[in-house]
Amino acid sequence: MARLVVFVALCLLSVSLATATSNPFLVKGKCYCDTCRCGFETPATKYLAGSKVKVECKNRVTNKITYRIDGVTNSKGEYNILVKRDCGDDVCDVVLVESGDKTCNIPNAGRDRARVALTRNNGMTSDVRYANNMGFLSNEPLAACTQILQQYQLTEDQY
Repeated sequence: MARLVVFVALCLLSVSLATATSNPFLVKGKCYCDTCRCGFETPATKYLAGSKVKVECKNRVTNKITYRIDGVTNSKGEYNILVKRDCGDDVCDVVLVESGDKTCNIPNAGRDRARVALTRNNGMTSDVRYANNMGFLSNEPLAACTQILQQYQLTEDQY
């Protein structure tokens, strides 16, 4: 019986050590400017360089911040943020902080954050986590937006 207890303890120790020394997570995503102010990406969408985002994790029970790291988008509006620890049962979001374009700086409610799972205890084997694209609204819609949005109109025949 004692051997069994020692064996189980060694197995648990090796699993916890493997988790503690595992690779960091890479959180990837994009920030865009909704140039038509329609609430989603269109052919007129432009991706924002120099926008600031953050990964923020909170305790599920207390809602206190347990982890935070900042990132900035590249020239294609893409960010890559290295998260160096497993956040376990915490709730983690990527959140818009600041737009890289002063003419497109209104966070789009509902598209201003993206949930990411930053734990290895969920069956995902990849170290890469993809966040949904997040967007800012343009201060003024483009003149071409009326024509662009007409392509999304459905007639009764198309339902």
